[in-house]
Amino acid sequence: MSTRNTVVRALHDVGGAAWFGGSLMGAIGVNGAATAVHDPRDRARVAAAGWAKWSPANAVAIGAHVIGGTGILLANRERAKHQQGVTANTTAKIVVTGVALAATVYSGLLGAKTAEAAGRPVDSATEPAAGTPPEAAAAQKQLQYLQWALPVLTGVIVILGAQQGEQQRPAQILSGVAGKIAARAN
Repeated sequence: MSTRNTVVRALHDVGGAAWFGGSLMGAIGVNGAATAVHDPRDRARVAAAGWAKWSPANAVAIGAHVIGGTGILLANRERAKHQQGVTANTTAKIVVTGVALAATVYSGLLGAKTAEAAGRPVDSATEPAAGTPPEAAAAQKQLQYLQWALPVLTGVIVILGAQQGEQQRPAQILSGVAGKIAARAN
């Protein structure tokens, strides 16, 4: 049996990178481009179209990340049990991934509500204008925060993955296992 996990690691890392990069580009690029549209009645339509184009690729990226992460967890389950620090990192990463998934879904639902403002004036993708329908305006106000929360959350996932890579260095495994044995002995 192979001791290499290249495919699941690639799914995990490329999926996470695309999720992070797409959320950051969307906040800066898609939402920024909508702000640059001259006619305020077209801004919501431009933002909605940009996010609609990205959503299928984002779903594939998130799916790849989750499948890859599950594969890595299964491949490293013994190390996670016996190496100090690995369980805490893994638990934190699972929690942050769950929060990021929930925030992504919620952001999509809010985005659908802002799309209802298409043809009505908005100041930007996340800022209503005086003539923005109330439900769309409320969704835009929430998206002002979520558009930045998603790159932060997915960035934390990438950082935790980097930390997990460092934990697989032989010296880290040795000291982590020794630390776990010492903790169990006490």
